[in-house]
Amino acid sequence: MSTVPFLDLGAVNRPILDEITAASRRVIEAGWYIQGQECQRFESEFATFTGTRHAIGVANGLDALVLILRSWIDLGRLKIGDGVIVPSNTFIASLLAISQNGLTPVLVEPNPASFNLDVAGVEQALTPQVRAVMAVHLYGQAAPMAGLAALCRRRGLLLVEDAAQAHGAISDGRRVGAWGDAAGFSFYPGKNLGALGDGGAVTTDDDVLAAHLRALRNYGSEIKYENRILGVNSRLDELQAAILRVKLPRLDTDNALRRRVVDRYRAGIVNPAVSLPVVAGDEDSHVWHLFVVRCAERDRLAAHLSAHGIMTQVHYPIPPHRQACYADLAPGVSMPVAEAMAREVLSLPLSPVLTEGEVQRVIDTVNSFNAVG
Repeated sequence: MSTVPFLDLGAVNRPILDEITAASRRVIEAGWYIQGQECQRFESEFATFTGTRHAIGVANGLDALVLILRSWIDLGRLKIGDGVIVPSNTFIASLLAISQNGLTPVLVEPNPASFNLDVAGVEQALTPQVRAVMAVHLYGQAAPMAGLAALCRRRGLLLVEDAAQAHGAISDGRRVGAWGDAAGFSFYPGKNLGALGDGGAVTTDDDVLAAHLRALRNYGSEIKYENRILGVNSRLDELQAAILRVKLPRLDTDNALRRRVVDRYRAGIVNPAVSLPVVAGDEDSHVWHLFVVRCAERDRLAAHLSAHGIMTQVHYPIPPHRQACYADLAPGVSMPVAEAMAREVLSLPLSPVLTEGEVQRVIDTVNSFNAVG
């Protein structure tokens, strides 16, 4: 029996292998591997794509979020101990970026239909300690950015987008990455816009923040061997930038191919034991980094699919407030939405190169699952 892979990155990259090889060869032969023309050009192209004034390449998506918050502290816009609202159901990196800067994660339950923050929940959680909101576009679906941005402007809060899973998503006519005061992106290989290694970027319209970030990522230096601030080493390398330049012009097409797979899933999966994801906004507000269903008997469903050669994953089996590293974050506090998701969510195979036959196998096998037998 053949296997339906959860995500076959070799197959994803194979159609553009010649272009990736040519881009890599161009970098190798140029002999400039850090902060050269490929990075500069990708930054310009990604800024144009997102509709922002600046894109600053960094080493990975976590660093993108860490350096945004660190910069706001350096610039006096945040101070140690300030609260940052963050969804209770996100990947741990969202919280790590907050904690690594001496800031306080303030967990807010998501809307149970969209899995994202909503305006009412954020507003209810505001206290004088809260000085920023981190909106996570979970699974590729844009959070309600117009409402969140308006709330943050009204209350004088900074707004950062964790856009690691939502490259290309559009909310109310604007790309994610262009709504907040800044946004962090990841180019981890499995992302919709994925490198062949780690990579990340920050987007912003703030000239002062962008200049600070460019120095901060490079040892705090704007001029070689002159270090204005206490910086770090977090730079997007030339090889990854060149590969991302090959992939960026194809991103909207790849996202459209993902939607075609999703449309078949949403039309074809009719098992009453399996709840399908909801699109809260327009169809282009979701780029389907993941197709996540819910099932009260999730582990049995995953085993059933595996027995039929269909690979799945769980994103994420342990919510942040139940992780050992955050044992003191909310002791004794229940986050029922996040905890239910952790028990019930299952990610089905999804990629731009999933075949018609593979998609039908997934649909048929999900529909054949007997939740009570």
